Amino acid sequence: MEHWIAEVMDAYGYLGIFLLIALENVFPPIPSEVILTFGGFMTTSTDLTIVGVIAFATAGSLAGALILYGIGRILSAERLESIVAKYGKVLRLKPEDIRKADAWFDKYGPWAVFFGRLVPLVRSLISIPAGSSGMRFLPFLLLTTIGSLIWNTGLVYVGAAVGDSWDTIVGYMDVYSNIVYAALALGLLAAAAFFFRKRLAKKGD
Repeated sequence: MEHWIAEVMDAYGYLGIFLLIALENVFPPIPSEVILTFGGFMTTSTDLTIVGVIAFATAGSLAGALILYGIGRILSAERLESIVAKYGKVLRLKPEDIRKADAWFDKYGPWAVFFGRLVPLVRSLISIPAGSSGMRFLPFLLLTTIGSLIWNTGLVYVGAAVGDSWDTIVGYMDVYSNIVYAALALGLLAAAAFFFRKRLAKKGD
């Protein structure tokens, strides 16, 4: 994977960075840490500039985020409610659960979009609930841009600073990502346990 990413960036420069980051946003398993740190390193050995790498990476982030936002708009809260109303017994969900989640995102969505852009995996997927909750386009675009710009700038500068040792930084980022994934998994398990316990308590009443 790393070798292929490096080859694309070396062959297509800024365009390669844009396409890879856009693809990374739609398919989170592609590591942005590799793309951005190697892009930073390339500014020390090619004609690419730090500003250019950050600009094209951020444009790619927005392109990918907008695709997922559009998917979220298609899967609106109303459509999800109708799906749950039809298959809710199998999914163990009720339409009111979707309404509650939608209300939560309406209240905290802007913060979730901004900070989510700084968290591996979440940084891509957060665009889907933003779209399905009907979050206004301009705030979504602004917060996604700012969050992506912070993430991209940090990793590009790190890659430029460490030079040939950029792959060492990727190793550290892998550790960070694994910790985040473990925390997310534990959080989801805790939320699921709380949800089912609450449902069982209601049935008991």
